[in-house]
Amino acid sequence: MTQEPTGGVQKPSSVEGPKGGFSTEAKRAVYAAIFGRRTVRCFRPDPVPEDVLARLLAAAHRAPSVGFSQPWDFLLVREPKTRGRIGQLFGKAHRAEANLFDEPQRSKYLSLELDSLSTAPLNVCVTCDPTRAGPIVANSTAIPEADLYSVCLAVENLWLAARAEGVGVDWVSLLDRAELREVLGIPPHVVPVAYLSLGYPKDGFPEEPLLESAGWGERLPLRSLVSYEEWGRRAHEDRWEELDALLEDS
Repeated sequence: MTQEPTGGVQKPSSVEGPKGGFSTEAKRAVYAAIFGRRTVRCFRPDPVPEDVLARLLAAAHRAPSVGFSQPWDFLLVREPKTRGRIGQLFGKAHRAEANLFDEPQRSKYLSLELDSLSTAPLNVCVTCDPTRAGPIVANSTAIPEADLYSVCLAVENLWLAARAEGVGVDWVSLLDRAELREVLGIPPHVVPVAYLSLGYPKDGFPEEPLLESAGWGERLPLRSLVSYEEWGRRAHEDRWEELDALLEDS
């Protein structure tokens, strides 16, 4: 059983079951957070309590990072004036993206609920500092952009913890990076990776992803995305038959 976190950040008690895995109850909770994670774009006005926010940030900070570089920073934004400026950046980028589509897709795009900035009580800008661990980061010289991937893992940690806490999250990706850096005073060498809206969902967590329920796209079958031993091979020898069958309905 995990210890109910109260009053700030507490390390959970052991949830180990047989063979070093989690207990059945803990496993169900982990998968419930993963499968129940959703983008939320309409929020109630009540703020995220400080102790809940502290736990979300602590979860993000426990993400794995290349060379243990921990390149992330978390810039918290509640000031309405600043959030309003960010909202203007979003509006400009949204209009520009809409013009890339032809009708009738443009009208469908404009009907999608993409703006979370107007209702979210809190924004978090998650950044990457490529200088954090010095000029050479262990285990990254072959893939120098691994620090950016590390920050994305921190975002996912935060998002899953938020789902467990009943807090909704939206990754606002329609923002010009240079303009965002200017508004928030981010140094030139620091990369804004994710601008997040956080708050309690006004209408709960949707059963399906918003764009899927709106008919914009559908989830691809997992089986079609798994190759065996080499790219594009969808089945390979008897040892993969059981897994291939299990993936059929995933």
